[in-house]
This record gives sequence, C-alpha cells and structure tokens, in this order.
Amino acid sequence: MQSWRITPAKRVRGVWRPPGDKSITHRAVILGLLARGTTEIEGFLEADDCLRTLQIAQQLGAQAERVGEARWRITGVGGTLLHEPSDVLDAGNSGTTARLMAGVLASQPIFSVLTGDASLRRRPMRRIVEPLRQMGAQIDGRADATRLPLSIRGDALRGIRYLTPVASAQVKSCLLLAGLNAQGITEITEPVLSRDHTERMLQAFGVELETRLSTAGAHCVRLRGGQVPEAQGVRVPGDFSSAAFWIVAALLLPGSDLVIERVGVNPTRTGLLQALAQAGVHLEWSAIDEQAGEPVATLRVRPQPVGAMRIGGALVPSLIDEVPILALLATQAEGETEIRDAAELRVKESDRIEAIATELRKMGAAIEPLPDGLRIRGATPLHGAHVRSYGDHRIAMTLAIAGLIAHTGETLVEDVECVQTSFPEFEQLLHTLVER
Repeated sequence: MQSWRITPAKRVRGVWRPPGDKSITHRAVILGLLARGTTEIEGFLEADDCLRTLQIAQQLGAQAERVGEARWRITGVGGTLLHEPSDVLDAGNSGTTARLMAGVLASQPIFSVLTGDASLRRRPMRRIVEPLRQMGAQIDGRADATRLPLSIRGDALRGIRYLTPVASAQVKSCLLLAGLNAQGITEITEPVLSRDHTERMLQAFGVELETRLSTAGAHCVRLRGGQVPEAQGVRVPGDFSSAAFWIVAALLLPGSDLVIERVGVNPTRTGLLQALAQAGVHLEWSAIDEQAGEPVATLRVRPQPVGAMRIGGALVPSLIDEVPILALLATQAEGETEIRDAAELRVKESDRIEAIATELRKMGAAIEPLPDGLRIRGATPLHGAHVRSYGDHRIAMTLAIAGLIAHTGETLVEDVECVQTSFPEFEQLLHTLVER
C-alpha cells in the first residue's frame, strides 16, 4: 500500500496549469463515441477514471488514437449501432463512467454488463435505473439493480418527463444521453441546477436542446431524440476541483503566491469561490476565453484571513467535490463553519463526512460530523499524524494539504494509489510547488 510522508511547508509558489477537467474529459469521450466523424481532444485527463471511459468507448466501437501528450483522436460510430461488447465493461472506480455509460447502453439494442471495482459496486444505482426503466430499458443486477454489476438489454427507448429527487449531474447526463437516441422528447427537471457540462458539450457537438428556469427555481432541460452529434475539436479546460487543493494551500501558507492558468470557471462548478467570498476571501482572476463551451480563467492566490462560512442549499451542488478541502480550510477560519444539505457525500468513494471528520480530528481539528454535513470550529493549529484515505482520492489529497499546513510533525497519509483516478501529477506538485 503506497503512502505519502508530508512535512510542514513554508509556502506554495509558482505558475501552474491544472490537468484537464475530469468531468469534461469523460463527456468528450462519450460524445466522440456517439458522433459522426473524428473528434480531437486536447487536454485529455490521462487518469484512470477517464481511461476507463475511453476503454469502454473502444469496446463499443470507437477508434481511439493517442496523438500526443494529453491529446487523443476518437472516431465515433456516427448514428450507427454500437458494437455489442464481447466482455464485461469495467468502469473501475468511476461513478461518472458507470452512470453516463448506462444511459448510452440502455438506448441501443445490444446486451451489456457494466461493473466496477469494490468501491463502485457499493455505490447506489437506483437513481439511474428507475428512470431508465421508465424509458423502456431492461436492466437487472444486484439488489434489484440498485448495485453494480448491471446487465443492460437496450431497446428503442421513449422520452419521459422526469423530476430528479436531488440535483445530480450524473443522473441528468445519463438521461440526456439515453434521450439522444429515444423517441420523442426527454425532459429532466432538477430542484436546482447541477453541473451543466453535458448540456454545454451537447450543444458544442451540434445537438439542439432547451433549458429553462421555473418560477419555483427548478431547472429544466429538454432534448428531442434522434439527433446525431457532429464531431468537434475539444480543448479541455483545467480542472477546478484539482485546483481547489492548491487554492487552499496558497491561502493558508504565509508568503505563498500561486498563479493557476487556464482553469475552468463554470459557475456550476465554482461554488468554492462563493464560499470563499462568504469567508471574506477574494481571489484575483482574469477571464480568458471559452474551451468546449466552458469559461476559462487565470487565478492568482495569495494568503488572506479566512472567516467562518455557512454552506447549504443551492450552493452545495456547485462545491460538492470540494467539501473535504473546504472543511480543512474551515479548521483555520475564525469562528464556526457549518456545512449542511450535503448528505450525498455519504455515498461517494467513501463516506466523506465521516472520513474527513475522523482523520482531521487525529490532526487536532475541532470538527463534528452531522447527518448531512459538518460543523468545524476554528482557528485550530494542526499537527502531523498517521491518517488514511479510505481509498478516496479527495480525502487523500485533502490530508496531504493538511500535512503541509500543520504547525508541527510529519503526516503519514496511507493508501494514496487512489489519487491516480483523478490527479496523477498531485504527488509531483508536492515537490515542485511547495517550499520547505
């Protein structure tokens, strides 16, 4: 089992461009599979999660070629049938791969079996299976198809109107991809807007869809079936979720000065910036352009005092992946921070609420798990400790940053292989961006 030994740092300095956005890379591959023609992807995140999506796309008939560092060329099936896979489709640890590919598979008259690693096989699948069955898909699996592996016998689906119980980009994207090849209109309504990468990329690939906001604030997206995406050139922006770890490190280590270039700043992903504004923190940033229909900017981060935050409601979907590192930030904020409405964290790669509370307490944090979030009292000096990741990449990276900002002692972070799923260069940055 691989581990990291982290000693306290003086500062974080440098100019850095984050790796490609994981969510956008997944979607570029899937639309490249379904598109007519050849899609060129620049800034491809060559991490395990995205490579799983690529492998499944190849099993389903896509031709894929690596043409340079983080550059791939994908020739899709272009409106013809997907190939029926001769083997099980393995999503590894990637919930995005499993849930989005389920929508693609359900809409084609082929048989497939979709699985994942031990962690992914524990994660809930009812949220996609129920609406896909309503559309006409035949799906079976463990615990009445609420857990992987799933066997999917696709069919000619029919569009439905579906109200998602919670805002979920994975559920929304699954149904939009299924609706792309369904009869009639597929309409998904969610209580608040979740990440909209799929909507943006569908439009970039020439697919017509409509979005609207109800008077009650619910978000609705409509898609007419029978459309075939047209291949595009895609430049994947830098991953804001990866940048978040280094934003927090630079805010908390005196003397830091970090410039983060060409990072995606889609407002459905950057709730952390709103949380920082609550805390009295404002980053310097300049808009550059758009990539793959996504806004891109350069950020400059220098240390600032941090105040307490109250996080909940509509803000949560836009920072759900950043809650562990936000909790670490709150340990150094003046006052009591409370994060609510984040029960979704209990069914991620780990129970992130319990995991981050348990491990940060070992380092001296005053942090209390709540049924749907966390309560953190700051500012509390941290010390080095022996901690573990629970096989969760975001927990592992948060604990590494905690080791950097600790006042004393060495931090040993166990089980860090999981970081390869999303951010393979993270360990290298512990040396190149950090001064001790």
